[in-house]
Amino acid sequence: MNAPLPLNITRSTAAQAYDDVARVSNEVAGKLAQRLAAETTGEVLFSPADRGRYATDASIYQQMPVGVFVPRTAADVKTALDICRDLQVPLVPRGGGTSQCGQTVGAGLVMDHSKYMRKVLQLDTEARTAEVEPGIVLDHLNASLKKHGLWYPVDVSTSAQATLGGMAGNNSCGSRSIAYGNMVHNVIGASAWRSDGTLLELGRYDTASGAARELGDYVKTLADQLRPELEAHWPKVLRRVAGYNLDIFHNQNEKPYTADGSVNLAHLLVGSEGTLALTKSLKLQLSELPRTKVLGVVNFPTFYKAMDSAQHIAKLGDGALTAVELVDRTMIELSLQNPAFAPTVRTALIGQPDAILLVEFSGASKAELTPKIKQLVDLMGELGLPGSVVEMIDDAPQKNLWEVRKAGLNIMMSLKGDGKPVSFIEDCAVPLEHLAEYTDALTQVFRKYGSKGTWYAHASVGTLHVRPILDMRRDGGQKMRAIAEEASALVRHYKGAYSGEHGDGLCRGEWVQWQFGPKIMEAFAQIKTFMDPINLLCPQRIIDAPKMDDARLMRFPPHYKVIPIQTALDWSAWNVQNDPVTELTSAPGTGGDPAQGFAKAVEMCNNNGHCRKFDAGTMCPSYRVTRDEKHLTRGRANTLRMALSGQLEGMNAQDAFTSEVVHEAMDLCVGCKGCKRDCPTGVDMAKMKVEFLHHYKARHGHTLKDKLVARLPDYAPWAARLAPLLNLRDRIPGLALLSEKLMGLSARRTLPQWKSSHFFNTPRRSASREQVLVATRPVVLFVDTFNGYLESDNASAALKVLQAAGYTVHVATKAVADGKALCCGRTYLATGMVDEARTKAKELLDALLPFAEKGIAIVGLEPSCLLTLRDEMLAMGLGAAAETVSGQAMLLEEFLAREASAGKLKALKDQLKPMAEPLLLHGHCHQKAFGAVTPIMEVLKMIPGAKPELIESSCCGMAGSFGYEAGHYDVSMQMAELSLLPAVRQQPGAVVVADGTSCRHQIHDGAQREAIHVAALLARQLG
Repeated sequence: MNAPLPLNITRSTAAQAYDDVARVSNEVAGKLAQRLAAETTGEVLFSPADRGRYATDASIYQQMPVGVFVPRTAADVKTALDICRDLQVPLVPRGGGTSQCGQTVGAGLVMDHSKYMRKVLQLDTEARTAEVEPGIVLDHLNASLKKHGLWYPVDVSTSAQATLGGMAGNNSCGSRSIAYGNMVHNVIGASAWRSDGTLLELGRYDTASGAARELGDYVKTLADQLRPELEAHWPKVLRRVAGYNLDIFHNQNEKPYTADGSVNLAHLLVGSEGTLALTKSLKLQLSELPRTKVLGVVNFPTFYKAMDSAQHIAKLGDGALTAVELVDRTMIELSLQNPAFAPTVRTALIGQPDAILLVEFSGASKAELTPKIKQLVDLMGELGLPGSVVEMIDDAPQKNLWEVRKAGLNIMMSLKGDGKPVSFIEDCAVPLEHLAEYTDALTQVFRKYGSKGTWYAHASVGTLHVRPILDMRRDGGQKMRAIAEEASALVRHYKGAYSGEHGDGLCRGEWVQWQFGPKIMEAFAQIKTFMDPINLLCPQRIIDAPKMDDARLMRFPPHYKVIPIQTALDWSAWNVQNDPVTELTSAPGTGGDPAQGFAKAVEMCNNNGHCRKFDAGTMCPSYRVTRDEKHLTRGRANTLRMALSGQLEGMNAQDAFTSEVVHEAMDLCVGCKGCKRDCPTGVDMAKMKVEFLHHYKARHGHTLKDKLVARLPDYAPWAARLAPLLNLRDRIPGLALLSEKLMGLSARRTLPQWKSSHFFNTPRRSASREQVLVATRPVVLFVDTFNGYLESDNASAALKVLQAAGYTVHVATKAVADGKALCCGRTYLATGMVDEARTKAKELLDALLPFAEKGIAIVGLEPSCLLTLRDEMLAMGLGAAAETVSGQAMLLEEFLAREASAGKLKALKDQLKPMAEPLLLHGHCHQKAFGAVTPIMEVLKMIPGAKPELIESSCCGMAGSFGYEAGHYDVSMQMAELSLLPAVRQQPGAVVVADGTSCRHQIHDGAQREAIHVAALLARQLG
């Protein structure tokens, strides 16, 4: 069967949409797509790939939607609701798609509010209120509030990607709920449509009128009738988010929903998971932004001791205590394995603790709060743990540690193998005095079923995030059911709440009646019927929910299979199994993956959505521009997973992987490696794209542009000889357009200029191979194609700097000379030519291995080239030689920073002249991914008077050849305009340092400024 092309449904193609969609789906889907395209301005996504990308959230579940709708306006939302009602198609609202329990997946029309429905509609700084659309992300809202000294304090760990609509649907809580409460305590109004199209304006009950008053009266009658049941069965804890908030009329929460005791009808929608109404806007109660914070990190020898101490710590602070958060040994160890988190975690540890508690105090000044830390230190001494507190008074280390803590749930998922920590009882809440006993008893339950829990908790409020490790492809479903039964008995014994933070969804819906009893459950059903009599909104959630272990709803059901693939790269490290108790993994290659580990690497994506963040960091640059799910790391991983497992409808399983549909999803991946560093589960989409392109190009062939890019290192010597002729492309009108037509290189983009005289054909003073091997201060300089042929001054500058520092420098050459320079294979990898890249890498290893074996540093200039030695080269099957060379390979700035810290660069520092100009640094994506930005900052600070300022930017948009391509030019420039180019323009007199050749080219084209390599700057300062 031929694979269907992507369905591009727009208003102009609405008439054809019915036939196109009905052919690959069904008649109802065709009518739905046709009407949405004709009657709204939103995006209508009904292709198998689009539907597959929205079939999952951060839970273990998967349900294929009828289609996906991305509304642009509130009018679009209302129209879509009306169309769904007419066609009787269920509607499932979705924000960031980060739900833990399957709330945002469903078999109806999934509506994604996050792309366009994200405005702040009204802000009243005096009243401290804001009205927002449901798709706005928490961090984005708080960023806009910061200048007013305000914030929205429901500080969830997914704040960089969680939308306010989703948070309200879940009644989210966050790390600081002990001080600020849950969503329900901070929502004061809601505008929402019932399924019949009626718009409800919900706020205070005592001032309500019309339909809102009618709703309030109806629910009040139910609540009054059930008051004895509420008092007998309703959990008396802050963290109870199951069911509907029937207790707003007779408060059962330990923190009243309103400060003045009034009843707010908007609270009926909070926690209702989209089952009662479709949100148009929310009115939020804002809080004063804490002026400062201090943090005490308590190290515990045992997990039990940490849990037992929480009840005592929670009494500290005299109102200043804002968080008590647990991190257990498993999470500590996994964090230490992640290069983005390890340095931060080490700052919090004393020895090897079994658990740590992050204890935060907030207030007006450090002076006011420092005594609170003293109270904590004294308390721990009284509890028998003197010297157990790491005091973090300064803001930066606190912020860094909280970032690790916020990534905790996802860090846990980085465990390789089919066994994964599974979310289903992770947010049970029990009174603090029972926390230690409960966790100990639950640990025994896990042990009984051959598993082990990974823990972290909001210890301040007794909510425990615990995920037993289960293999959901095999017997995980049965074990999940058994563990849930026993855990629920423990929750009841300790008078806790079974759902304390992440809601009900597909995972805990069946437990709502267990928690509240049949009478309250009947009242919930009556409220659902009153609000949504046709059961249009999120059916089978809370009411008539399915069994949590229904295999038909699972992402990895028993029939899940992966197609066999002969991979080009080595993915065997992912092809393992793990022991649920010891968490030890089997030997690489023993996991049984027909795709040799590639599928398991793809499946590491658990849909947590961390790649949706827009703050500092790299990933995901294409998503930052398009905000399309398919251009997100998560979206690409889901597309690959669906293709590899034969789940793209209408496609032959063997053909799907190399189809145009997958190519379209992978096309805007710029290989920045931001996900390699920033993704908590370690999804490396850049490497996955290399693997994909290898198979795709084998089927579809390489274009002329592919060959020109890939073979640049081979023809560079000849191109240099023809430099005057080749450089005419950017000087004679019409030639640029011709090159675009012939080769696909954008006419709007200048090309690098060739030079007849370059580094490789210019005499230089450097050491021979023999000399460097016996030198006392040896270093090998690996000059790549770009800095050797196109920007030779950088290579000459690096040689000058290293020699000025007193090193004997050998410029690496091929073991057998053939007139060409050494090449890492990067250009070949970028086009999927893995076999050719392997040949180049082998030549490089042959040349460098003798030096690496002697521990001599191998220094490079171009981040994408040098860091290939530490990344892809290790996955090419080149054995121990690749490991040895990798261990000595470093960028120039890494080498200089290392030597400076060892006190070996005094001679160089003494020669550097002062500089007075402002200094801006743009980090190359690969530098960021490998933690090499800090070293370059350290090196720049060696220059007297230099005050380097780091540009907080994502990818520059060039990404090797990406930005040169006509089809990518616009996206490339949009990436650059997000932060890089505006920052450069703001300081016209600054020296701009950028080590990436493509980064410098982007700055040249986009800002008409000349950025320089750090080597060139250092050489300039030598005089």
